[in-house]
Amino acid sequence: MGRTSDGKERILAAAQRLIELRGYSALGVAEICKAAGVPKGSFYYFFDSKETLALAVLDEEWHAQHRTWDAILGGGDGPLQRLRRLFEATEAAQRAGQHSCGTVAGCLFGNLTLELSNRTELIRTRLQEIFDAQVAMVEGVVDEACDRGDATVADSNEAARAVVAQLEGQLLFAKLYNDTSRLEAMWSNCLALLGARGPRRIAATSS
Repeated sequence: MGRTSDGKERILAAAQRLIELRGYSALGVAEICKAAGVPKGSFYYFFDSKETLALAVLDEEWHAQHRTWDAILGGGDGPLQRLRRLFEATEAAQRAGQHSCGTVAGCLFGNLTLELSNRTELIRTRLQEIFDAQVAMVEGVVDEACDRGDATVADSNEAARAVVAQLEGQLLFAKLYNDTSRLEAMWSNCLALLGARGPRRIAATSS
């Protein structure tokens, strides 16, 4: 049995793994606790409900993703190089996940948006906040690219929203077809959305 001191972390980790594999609705508290190796009573010590757990899983995932995105997008290379590295890191993570469990997990945020956003306002609101934060991070890179003349957009916020939407859409297709090759078009699509110069020219001028 898990110790009380690490019971919450065990439950969160187990819930995230199970949600990625099977979705949220089909999971029961008993199954989550069994996978976490903690008594069922521990669940309600830490969480009021499955909805509370889902919100905590979202926060844990966003905390980790925000740290990753910040490290990549805040790097010292040119803005479009940094954006391309974000796509490459996303693709690499999906490939690693598929190699580990045999299926493409997709995006936890996108998956839960499809499954839960019409069922609970708290989760809908939290997902909106997360996606808005993603858009804001990308928007800063788009602004920088425009200032350098590497991209041309009419509205950087809308362009950033389109980039994030394209990323989510490709992850959805990769999950649906269980095929990470669906992610290979992300960079060329991004360049088109941003009215950016071709990949070779960017690589030559951003170093």
